[in-house]
Amino acid sequence: MNAAPEATTPTAYLAALPADRKAALTRVHRAIRKSAPRLKPGIHYGMIGYGIAPYRTKSGSEGVWFKVGLASQKNHMSLYICACDENDGYLAENNKHRLGKVSVGKSCIRFKKLEQLDLDVAMELVAKAAGSNISP
Repeated sequence: MNAAPEATTPTAYLAALPADRKAALTRVHRAIRKSAPRLKPGIHYGMIGYGIAPYRTKSGSEGVWFKVGLASQKNHMSLYICACDENDGYLAENNKHRLGKVSVGKSCIRFKKLEQLDLDVAMELVAKAAGSNISP
């Protein structure tokens, strides 16, 4: 279930979730805050974003996005790690074999239950993304 679209703070976002999702995403939220304390959380495009900042791609596109994101979607929960390794590409995609029984896109890690996600590996990637100056 999606969080309340009117949520304006991470606390309100998490509070609006059903109990099972609230418990899982609160645990991930706390782990992100511990792994990347410098990334300030906020609400961005209806999800929790950490380290929301302007970016510019190599091709010249510009915008505002986050380094790490957390969302409750209709059919799953998502952890976004929006950073690339300068030589190897997207952090999430390149480490999908280490993240557990989850579905992984370029930057998105999707899971239905927290137990499916290897949280230690995910937080290793979050910490790496937090220290990265490279974004997709």
